[in-house]
Amino acid sequence: MAGAGSTLNPYVVSAVIGCEDVRPCISAGDGIAYDSSTGVVSADLSDQAGNNIAFGPDGGLFVPTGAATVSTGCGLTGDGSGSAPLTAATGTWPYECSVDDFGGVVVCDSNGVLRSEPRGQVSMTRYAETRTYNDVEVPSGAIQIADTFSTSITNPDTCRPAFVVVEREVDTFLVLPTGAGAATGFDGDEMYYTRNSGTSQINGAHSQATKVLAGGTLAPGASMTVSFGATVGRGSGGAYYYRIIGIIRALMISL
Repeated sequence: MAGAGSTLNPYVVSAVIGCEDVRPCISAGDGIAYDSSTGVVSADLSDQAGNNIAFGPDGGLFVPTGAATVSTGCGLTGDGSGSAPLTAATGTWPYECSVDDFGGVVVCDSNGVLRSEPRGQVSMTRYAETRTYNDVEVPSGAIQIADTFSTSITNPDTCRPAFVVVEREVDTFLVLPTGAGAATGFDGDEMYYTRNSGTSQINGAHSQATKVLAGGTLAPGASMTVSFGATVGRGSGGAYYYRIIGIIRALMISL
């Protein structure tokens, strides 16, 4: 210490501390490196995989814009860097229609997996029943319903409505004594008529009639009843029926 402590000659305190005494203190935290042999303090860059920080050409810390941060797999290309951005690997739209108007969608499910639209479904259900009767005489007037057949169908697609095509078949078995005649069909439509012009009774006269009709649209997972009436009429000469077979087939298409 120098000086006398007066105004004109104040005390002066001087001390010399080497860099080697200071640097260990300021480099005691994370992110800083200290070389005790040289006394140099520097940034400590992690060697952890995926770390993109580096020293720039001016000596400062530098993280490249768009540095790669992802690993790609099926359906993805690029590494996420500025020169190779991450993109989806797509094909070429091969159809005449516009992809903007008719292209499907791809969504992410609850597990983070990409999913496309539901697959189309086509299904068919069949109902068939044979009913016997105690020799019921065919009415002589206009054709009328003798019995009704029905079944319930359900759209198995719980995502989309189904277009329904329904096929109905009816087969009515007749006994026609000599000179007798009768007509059969369904839903008020006469589709078969025969008359016995021979000299002996005809047993088991019948003809299988079929209609295919659009059944409309069925909502996802919904059910509907499909039915038809077996009809008889124009009976004469003691004609009667004793058996009717009803068949219903439903084709459901959801795309």
